[in-house]
Amino acid sequence: MIAKEQILQLAEAHFNGTDKFVTSINVTSGNVIDVLIDGDTAVTIKDCVGLSRFIEGNLDREKEDFALQVSSHGAVNPLVNQRQYKKHIGKTFEIKLTDDTHHEGELVEFNENELILKYNTRESKAIGKGKVTVEKKETIPFKTIKESKIKLKF
Repeated sequence: MIAKEQILQLAEAHFNGTDKFVTSINVTSGNVIDVLIDGDTAVTIKDCVGLSRFIEGNLDREKEDFALQVSSHGAVNPLVNQRQYKKHIGKTFEIKLTDDTHHEGELVEFNENELILKYNTRESKAIGKGKVTVEKKETIPFKTIKESKIKLKF
């Protein structure tokens, strides 16, 4: 069976000096290899094809047969790397924390330890009846994030 580490080493060698990186590698017992990539800028079909050809050119089909699929990380997949947040500032996120609470808001800032979401909420007026919309910010430490997805708007 082809090792996941071998595919990662090949991908890292191919992407050395670029803004592209691997977010996921899955190798099944039948040597079906699935690689997801992302970048600090958009991932193109050319990026996927280039990596696919590089991996295929460095594996020996005579020794071990395999099927290979390389694709971009995509908006429906949870973010797995802090580096991915940079290009998504201004987008709305759905975040599930390790305590199973859910948070939603616009990503306005992040650093190596935490991210900041902005959201609107309705609160009672200080004086009088009724409610008023209030903008709030919430700081979420990365170590408490279980899953972080971009919320797609249609």
